[in-house]
Amino acid sequence: MSRSNRPALLGAALACVLAAGAQAAPPAATPADARIVRGIAAKPAFRAAVKALEQEHDAWVANIIALTEIPAPPFKEAARATAYAEMFRKAGLTDVEIDAEGNVLGLRKGTRPGGKLVVVSAHLDTVFPEGTPVKVRRDGERLYAPGVGDDSTGLATQLSLAKALDAAGIKTPDDILFVGTVGEEGLGDLRGVRHLFGTGKYKGRIRAFFSIDGTSDDGFTIGGVGSKRYRLTFSGPGGHSFGAFGLVNPLTALSQTVVDLYKIEVPKSPKTTYSASVVGGGTSVNAIPREVWLEVDMRSESAAELAKVERAFLAAVDRAVAGENAARSIAEAPVKVDVKLVGDRPAGATVADAEIVRLATAAYQSEGITPQMGSGSTDSNVAMSLGIPALTIPRAADGGRGHSVDEWIGIGKEGSLKIRKLDLLTILAVAGYR
Repeated sequence: MSRSNRPALLGAALACVLAAGAQAAPPAATPADARIVRGIAAKPAFRAAVKALEQEHDAWVANIIALTEIPAPPFKEAARATAYAEMFRKAGLTDVEIDAEGNVLGLRKGTRPGGKLVVVSAHLDTVFPEGTPVKVRRDGERLYAPGVGDDSTGLATQLSLAKALDAAGIKTPDDILFVGTVGEEGLGDLRGVRHLFGTGKYKGRIRAFFSIDGTSDDGFTIGGVGSKRYRLTFSGPGGHSFGAFGLVNPLTALSQTVVDLYKIEVPKSPKTTYSASVVGGGTSVNAIPREVWLEVDMRSESAAELAKVERAFLAAVDRAVAGENAARSIAEAPVKVDVKLVGDRPAGATVADAEIVRLATAAYQSEGITPQMGSGSTDSNVAMSLGIPALTIPRAADGGRGHSVDEWIGIGKEGSLKIRKLDLLTILAVAGYR
């Protein structure tokens, strides 16, 4: 999915949306948007769906626990996918399958012949490596475990929405495709959602995209933070630390790369960042290393700014290698570097006055909540980069310590039910239910 194919207006849209920083006040929903939301909320079928959400609160909690305790490290989501596909079948979805990339798909057919699709997604994978203990601990109205929030709760939330639609017998004009995606975290590089849009069976039919992947009672993600991730392997002749002293050292070139990376100036807005994140190599304290490696992460709300910092970084790598080869002996061999791009997430944005944003705003405002618009790196990035309206919405009202082993999610009934109700209201409005 090349950036060159993305409409040029997205870069400008993103700059406008995020010029004030990571959070911005939403546009006011129009009176027509508010009427649509009120009309849906007043329908007996919607009230029945909300009742179903309320009645299955304990099942929602149980599903969070069950899904969390099925390990789903990066690139090893298959066991969780199999279990989740069965949950989709029991929730009344049709055409349930695990696609070629490992995504779990379940369809709720609409009433409009040949209609477009609205996708509702949450990701199957967690950030934690294989072998991480995932037993859930409950303490009052909190659950604790690695990945319990991100995004096990998102999976449980979208499952509860599908079950509520089935219980209430609600039919929307547009088809709704529920998806458990793979590859959202780390070096997964959004491979699941890339497949969905690029080569999957529903390619070309998706008109709107939701990712359930956030914990708050008022946060929407409308800006997709792009990222570039590199793994650099520096190599040289190596040798004894005393006897071969004076030969080039790949660790020196690596170190200079890190020093020069942190000299790169980046703008505060659009927010642009970098990090030298993981390092390794060498064999012994008394040996000049033959090989060392470094992983670097660069991110920006702007594709243009991301490209600038990437170019500056790669130039720094070249200077560091050349500098080391000029400073010490290359009699045995020079220092070389292998530069490998291991992550490339597209930047993008959904404009603040897009229908999906307005209707979501109207839904949340109907409960007295003023949503705040932010940016992040989620499955929505791919849709945004293609110019397809996308929005990342909350999975639960309360949680914290994401991507840590003491991650937690709040399961209090009132707050979590409100989020599920408002997510359902938003999705129905976007799918044309009136």
